Amino acid sequence: MLTEDDIMRRNNVRMTGSGECTLVLAHGFGCDQNMWRFVEGDLAKDHRVVLFDYCGSGQSDVSFYDKDRYASLEGYAEDVVEIHDALGLKDTVLIGHSVSSMIGLLASISRPELISKLVMVCPSPCFLNDPPGYHGGFERADLEELISLMDKNYIGWAGYLAPLVMGQTNPDDLVQELNDSFCSTDPVLAKNFAMATFFADNRQDLSRSKAPALVLQSARDSLAAPEIGAFIQQNMLDAALRIVEADGHCLHMTHPRDVVREVTAFVSAG
Repeated sequence: MLTEDDIMRRNNVRMTGSGECTLVLAHGFGCDQNMWRFVEGDLAKDHRVVLFDYCGSGQSDVSFYDKDRYASLEGYAEDVVEIHDALGLKDTVLIGHSVSSMIGLLASISRPELISKLVMVCPSPCFLNDPPGYHGGFERADLEELISLMDKNYIGWAGYLAPLVMGQTNPDDLVQELNDSFCSTDPVLAKNFAMATFFADNRQDLSRSKAPALVLQSARDSLAAPEIGAFIQQNMLDAALRIVEADGHCLHMTHPRDVVREVTAFVSAG
């Protein structure tokens, strides 16, 4: 059994701000908590904000890494639950970027008393196409080739994926930051997270969460098209969809004001 201190070290947990409502910010694949810096300050003015790194990402303690645990998104959801328990948190708003939208969803199903609302930033419940009814954006062969490239040329993989994720019309320094973040992650651990991320299928889980959700989707996103946001809205019990006029998969970095505005309104409503 891990102690509270173990969990804080494992996930490099940090808290800032103050307020009655606690926001838990969960980063996406290949990223870390630093990617939230564009929205953290504004959100922390009226809320307590919790940031962390998944084990194997950022400044987490990789001595706690367990390949089997983190071979599926359920393992990352366990991290989220354990962070809540270690801090004594309940009724939080979990703001998840990309894959963390589904990780947060799983955590809310596992322990509904911990998470009262979900904010999903550029989410996708399944990246794989499943014709005729679902278009996730990728064929299995495409994703298998992407994973294979990680083994053959990790630097080249990062250089290919970073502009695709960030959006090529966004500032070069943001593309470079994402590229550097990919490259700073242990390739073996990154591949394990990539497999868990890109081959997951959480479509059936959407209706299992009772937490109201806000889905923030980019108008042009190579990884998660607006139609995916519409699919999530239609299949959750209580979800609102907002399409942000933007390029790329990282709205919290490229359009932080839009994200803060939407999150603030969602948190304060109802």
